[in-house]
Amino acid sequence: MIAAVIAAVSLVAFLPLYVSYCQAVLASAGKIDISDRVLALAEMNGERVCGGDFERIVQLVRLCPEYHADRAGIQAIVAYHRLLQVLGRTLGGVSPGLAAWAERQQACCSHFAAVALDRSISSSRTLFAQQASHHW
Repeated sequence: MIAAVIAAVSLVAFLPLYVSYCQAVLASAGKIDISDRVLALAEMNGERVCGGDFERIVQLVRLCPEYHADRAGIQAIVAYHRLLQVLGRTLGGVSPGLAAWAERQQACCSHFAAVALDRSISSSRTLFAQQASHHW
């Protein structure tokens, strides 16, 4: 019983730190433009991504051979995105403002994933170019 109480208190104390960390990561990625090649690869018509693009972009990131560089950030943002989905569904009817905030944050998560995809593609290209130059 005491262990459950300690676990619950720890989770409640950790959650604001986790949300702050995720928002800082998203804000940092938000300053980076998404390249045209990523927009084309992810089949996005506009220059902006939405929360619904997240799963598809993350799958593309996981296909990249250089995915391990952003693995920790992606895992944290995937969990944050899921938390936002739950908040949006459960509390969205009670608070439309919360639902709108959750949707904006999910779009930021998609933008982060697109930036990570761009980095992975660039890293893979660099690695390929280095390996190709050594073989000639």
